[in-house]
Amino acid sequence: MILHLVYIIAFTVLAFLAISNLIRNLMVLGTDSRRPSTRNRKDQPQRFDPATAHPELLDESGKVVREPYLVMRSVSVDDAREKLDALYKASPSSSDSSRDDLSES
Repeated sequence: MILHLVYIIAFTVLAFLAISNLIRNLMVLGTDSRRPSTRNRKDQPQRFDPATAHPELLDESGKVVREPYLVMRSVSVDDAREKLDALYKASPSSSDSSRDDLSES
């Protein structure tokens, strides 16, 4: 019985903390929305520097690529399975014979 009372008190305290945090966050959000926005340095668009660009964003000549990066193509299940099997067999851990025995069964 005493354990039930401890649980009820603990969850009541947690509920009050959660609700007070929710109310405090709503009040802060309300005051922030009324405050006039000043343009910070974070709001201004940053210039893209090719010297610090990630290598995957550059083409063979070192220029920034300006085309979409996500290209998807349809692959059949069998082709995908063959490619995954080839990657698995080419991995360094594939030399372990116990794993090969498990994958074949």
